[in-house]
Amino acid sequence: MSVGPVDPTSTPAWAELSAVADGFAPDLRGWFDADPDRVESLARRAGDLHVDLSRTFLHGDLLDHLLALAEQTRVRERRDAMFAGEHVNPTEDRAVLHTALRLPADATLEVDGQDVVHDVHEVLERVYAFAGKVRSGEWTGVTGRRIETVVNIGIGGSDLGPVMAYEALAPYRQAGLTCRFISNIDPTDAAQSLEGLDPETTLFIVSSKTFGTLETLTNARLCRSWLLDHLPEGTDRDAAVAQHFVAVSTALDKVADFGIDPANAFGFWDWVGGRYSMDSAIGLSLVVAIGPERFAEMLAGFHAMDEHFRTAEPASNVPLVLGMLNVWYATFLGAQTHAVLPYAQQLHRFPAYLQQLTMESNGKGVRWDGTPVTTETGEVFWGEPGTNGQHAFYQLIHQGTRLVPADFIAFAQPAYPLTDGDTDVHELFLANFLAQTRALAFGKTADEVRAEGVDEALVSARTFPGNRPTLSVMAPALTPSVLGQLVALYEHTTFVQGAVWGIDSFDQWGVELGKQLAQQVTPAIAGDASALEEQDRATRSLIAYYREHRSR
Repeated sequence: MSVGPVDPTSTPAWAELSAVADGFAPDLRGWFDADPDRVESLARRAGDLHVDLSRTFLHGDLLDHLLALAEQTRVRERRDAMFAGEHVNPTEDRAVLHTALRLPADATLEVDGQDVVHDVHEVLERVYAFAGKVRSGEWTGVTGRRIETVVNIGIGGSDLGPVMAYEALAPYRQAGLTCRFISNIDPTDAAQSLEGLDPETTLFIVSSKTFGTLETLTNARLCRSWLLDHLPEGTDRDAAVAQHFVAVSTALDKVADFGIDPANAFGFWDWVGGRYSMDSAIGLSLVVAIGPERFAEMLAGFHAMDEHFRTAEPASNVPLVLGMLNVWYATFLGAQTHAVLPYAQQLHRFPAYLQQLTMESNGKGVRWDGTPVTTETGEVFWGEPGTNGQHAFYQLIHQGTRLVPADFIAFAQPAYPLTDGDTDVHELFLANFLAQTRALAFGKTADEVRAEGVDEALVSARTFPGNRPTLSVMAPALTPSVLGQLVALYEHTTFVQGAVWGIDSFDQWGVELGKQLAQQVTPAIAGDASALEEQDRATRSLIAYYREHRSR
């Protein structure tokens, strides 16, 4: 997409929204009292997701103004260009086609002269076939024993997506097969992940597109050494590596140099960013765990949300509306953080997954044409599952001085229905979900506190201001399809915000400098005097402390 970004501050809609924001004073109690149809008019449906916007800050003509800003900043045109395979990632001159990863096999999409749908399904078939062999026991370790543990070695998008989905879809895992995940270069991660494993029944998946990621390759070598050190004496070392290691990579020469058979390498493409790759071959560990059929259901869920975003009218288009609402909070009202609070223990890694998706995508200070941004951009995404968060940080959301929009996510059907005597524990859990959104929206007035007989000296401490915006997302159950829909919802919400701000949401140059400097610092830590001399004074001081206190 060669057209430069529109400066959102130059649009008529921006002026209108700025006028609304000036002195904006939300009154959720009043808005509900004045409009008996508020809940119905602000309910949206996207696939299996029921989205309640009634306790957000949408009121009056605000949604119309936000959608006008989306139109005037050409969000629709940029969306269509992305789906068509145009190079909407200009700093890397690439198409952005994570949506192609979940197109059905009978679809067609030609990009740069290549039918990408054919390519995607060719890899998927190989992934499914390999996973089927592991699940059935046809693929064994070098000593002939079936695989019982799969260890995924990756970092960033090659870790966060698979581990999040593996946890989220726990009820769908095959019995007798477990997955572990190694990402951090801290040797503790590898040591603890390998603890208690049987090398004869362990399969490693090395996930690195270039097969050059420092953390991933270091951990892969650690795991290879562990494997060879712990297999029975006399085991053929080359055969062991070939049988116990596979790769998700396109660098077949490097894969072969490591000892992995290139026939057991599964690739993906430069138009798939790492944080958008869990539904590519990067999800191999998940396919092994839940099976090809369930993985295909997840892909179908992704695709359903893609189609909703691509085709729904603006006012009913949930990713568009949520993206614009987040622009309202972050850019006009000054919200710096955004909480994601899943009332589902299975989604305990979902906030961490969204941190990379949103903050690596939109944590930018220049626009896609290289000029400085004209607005505040990005939000700090964070969260924990309810009810854990209630006993940790909800205090700040309820009574603190900062605006913290919060997304609440819940499901009607529990994965594990349990009772405590006559009490349905899932219903007890959902009561907290419903109570928290109600309390945040409506609070408790000083008069209501006094009516409870509270001592006057304590009234102010026990008053809740309310007017804290929340979004509620519910679905029948956390199925593979619903998980795909949830992830795609946030992918497209993130896209909308980036399009309005005029930034390239698909590069990540900000992660490079620290990685480059680490390569320069490493020899200094190891004792290279000349490398040490090149460091700044603070770094030299810290290295001196390390060398003084490190015992080998």
